Amino acid sequence: MRADCSNVRRNDWRARGNVGYIAFVVHRISGVALALFLPLHFWALGTSLQGAATLDGFLRWTEMPLVKFAEWGLVILLTAHAAGGVRLLVIEFGRWHGSRKRWIGAALAACILVGVLLGAILTA
Repeated sequence: MRADCSNVRRNDWRARGNVGYIAFVVHRISGVALALFLPLHFWALGTSLQGAATLDGFLRWTEMPLVKFAEWGLVILLTAHAAGGVRLLVIEFGRWHGSRKRWIGAALAACILVGVLLGAILTA
């Protein structure tokens, strides 16, 4: 027997303003961005196989301010993705009742803290 789902909307836009949905979107976007970064990372590692001169040239390129800013963004993406992953593990395996806003807020605070600390380290 088929259940009647006539009162359920397929695309309920009200849910998209929920903190949990925003956390899902941040986790998904950070994961895609990190996946796009991986070929660049492998290319950078491959320069070390081409000799010391090639690697030194690449390392000089990484001293540019734009590259330093991109490294800062990369750490923020890693932190956001890790926080989202921990959130999903807690939802899947933990006893979770009530609002998740505190956990999502704590993850956001951790991302901001890591970003500020890394920014201070990179500019020092």
